[in-house]
Amino acid sequence: MTKAMIKSMTGFGRCENHQGSRKFTVEMKAVNHRYFDVSIKMPKKLSFFEAAIRNVLKQYVQRGKLDVFITYEDYAEENVALKYNEELAGQYLKYFRQMAEKFGLKDDISVSSLGRCPEVFTMEEQDIDEEEIWAELKKAVEGACVQFVKAREQEGEALKTDLLDKLERMDENVTLIEDRYPQIVSEYRSRLEEKVKELLGDLQIDEGRIAAEVVIFSDKICTDEETVRLRSHIATMKEALIAGGSIGRKLDFIAQEMNREANTILSKANDLATSNVAIDLKTEIEKVREQIQNIE
Repeated sequence: MTKAMIKSMTGFGRCENHQGSRKFTVEMKAVNHRYFDVSIKMPKKLSFFEAAIRNVLKQYVQRGKLDVFITYEDYAEENVALKYNEELAGQYLKYFRQMAEKFGLKDDISVSSLGRCPEVFTMEEQDIDEEEIWAELKKAVEGACVQFVKAREQEGEALKTDLLDKLERMDENVTLIEDRYPQIVSEYRSRLEEKVKELLGDLQIDEGRIAAEVVIFSDKICTDEETVRLRSHIATMKEALIAGGSIGRKLDFIAQEMNREANTILSKANDLATSNVAIDLKTEIEKVREQIQNIE
């Protein structure tokens, strides 16, 4: 079974479809967005196809703010016709004569001057074959989408590699925290015994009381639950990245859970080395969260 590719939410695609006298050019670009948000700019004569264009786009894009630009050129002379508005010409002529009579002017209106009046002559496009136009436009839209998705997948693979590297470093930090825990407890016991000896001198030390204090301390700073959950979240995120597909929202949720565990570890830390590692861990998690915002 082929693994689905991870896609970035930024990308660009362009396609031209030149058939006979008609040429369609489609360009599309996208940036991060929580949902699928598309804006289409195209000639008014193509607005009839907007719903169909959106349906095509949804087959290729799940999330992102998408801007689509469509241009249409038709070089066929037979697609336009000259239209003469006789009624409007008559109205112009009527008012010109009224003006001449009213103001005592010479009535020098000519056919050529009348023809230059607005809307007397207009160029009108002939009816077009909608099915034929849509077939050509759809081909250009799909071509741009293919290029767009390809660009997104290339960037998505780069994001995947970067995120996997960051997860490895996070895993190493979790190991450091786990390894440091027994050392902290041992050091605490040693400091406690030294302090008790200073206070009691040659008197016998109550080992049971020492042990009880150490248990209370170790329980207070124990982060086993947090590190276990962190490792689980790291593993789940790695699996999702390797499986691919539209995983941006899922990864964002996992990253939030990671951050919660890291905050708890930092709050429990009673040791400078552990605090520093926990801060490094939080920094890596924040970098991961920022990168995840770029994944569809």
